[in-house]
Amino acid sequence: MHKHNKKRHGSYFANFPSPSPSSSPAPSGVYPTQSATFNILSFGAKGNGVSDDSKALLAAWKSACKVTGAVIEIPSEFKFLIKPITLRGPCMTHLVFQIDGTIMAPPNVGSWSKSSLYRWINFKWLHNFTIQGTGIVDGQGSNWWSSSQINPLKKKRSKIIPDMKPTALRFYASYNITVRDVRIVNSPLCHLKFDNSEGVKINNITISAPATSPNTDGIHLQNTKDVEIQHSNIACGDDCVSIQTGCSNVHVHHISCGPGHGVSLGGLGKDRSVACVSNIKVDNIFMANTLYGARIKTWQGGLGSVKNVTFSNIQLSEVKVPIMIDQYYCDKNICKNQTGAVAVSGVKFDQIIGTYSAQPIHLACSNSVPCVDVDLIDIQLKPSPGSAGIQQALCWNSYGKSRAPLVPSSMDYCVRSGNDLVKRISRSYEDRC
Repeated sequence: MHKHNKKRHGSYFANFPSPSPSSSPAPSGVYPTQSATFNILSFGAKGNGVSDDSKALLAAWKSACKVTGAVIEIPSEFKFLIKPITLRGPCMTHLVFQIDGTIMAPPNVGSWSKSSLYRWINFKWLHNFTIQGTGIVDGQGSNWWSSSQINPLKKKRSKIIPDMKPTALRFYASYNITVRDVRIVNSPLCHLKFDNSEGVKINNITISAPATSPNTDGIHLQNTKDVEIQHSNIACGDDCVSIQTGCSNVHVHHISCGPGHGVSLGGLGKDRSVACVSNIKVDNIFMANTLYGARIKTWQGGLGSVKNVTFSNIQLSEVKVPIMIDQYYCDKNICKNQTGAVAVSGVKFDQIIGTYSAQPIHLACSNSVPCVDVDLIDIQLKPSPGSAGIQQALCWNSYGKSRAPLVPSSMDYCVRSGNDLVKRISRSYEDRC
């Protein structure tokens, strides 16, 4: 099987070893023969970027699904227009979706039916499945973004644009999934989403959308565990990586993020729901020109817990707010004050170094459920050259320990020494998970 590795640009990745050949083997040593390759052109696809090639892709999928180690091939130098589609399993194991050409979403918003607004390419019930290649998955989202902006004269959104927008690639109830080497660009909404899945490996991919594209998260995880995201470049209009409720054992490392909103846990606990997130490790990250860096955000009134989270070795350039825990998250002008909160405990910020443009740290913990065991270690943050309106560190109701150096000095008193009563209060909320 052909293996494709794109060269990463920029000096940041030069500091880290490139993925070795052993990091991207053919699935479980399976090397399909020529007869196990299902080229979409052989199923009637035109590949001209205008004709609808959805039926050809579905036919190739159904045939390949029956063969162990099969490869569905999207050949290079062709463009395939694919309408909203669901590619279902279960299939025979070690199925590979080889994308070397370009897959394009319908650019006309009006051509999408109401039932297709949640996703563009939807993968369900797959096991031991790989997406790889040198090609592009193009969501052609610009019409969705421009039309979703509020008209300043009419002060309302265009009626022809639905509130829901499609995610480019979505996996549901799938296990042992690998996505590597491909480029995913300009999704109307989230670029790559995993829901109710387990055993996810993402390596050496590029995600790209303008900073002004609304809600275009790079990678979105929900109710998904045992995830590794590594050696990838993400630029988008929202969170580079978004980790939502039901996620555990997630490792994000050697990622370049920006523009975007950083790496975020949440928002969690909306509408008094129970949110459970644990064992998250984010390290060796470079962020440039992002709104946030390492962020945890929860709604007032929520239940459950966020625990055992580490953000370490994060380099920053021109990040608005590098470190944030916000237990008063609100996505509109006014939100109702509520008691109770998703408990936040066991969070470590270690070696967060670089420049900020608004505020170095923002720890706004709940009055009723304090943040506990929050550690600040070797934090060195300086204002970006020419920044105006710099704010002091904001630290409220957070308990833990700190270790020098801490720059700026306003962080010296960000975390207080905890006591047993504070920890008991926090743990009483953790019991919901």
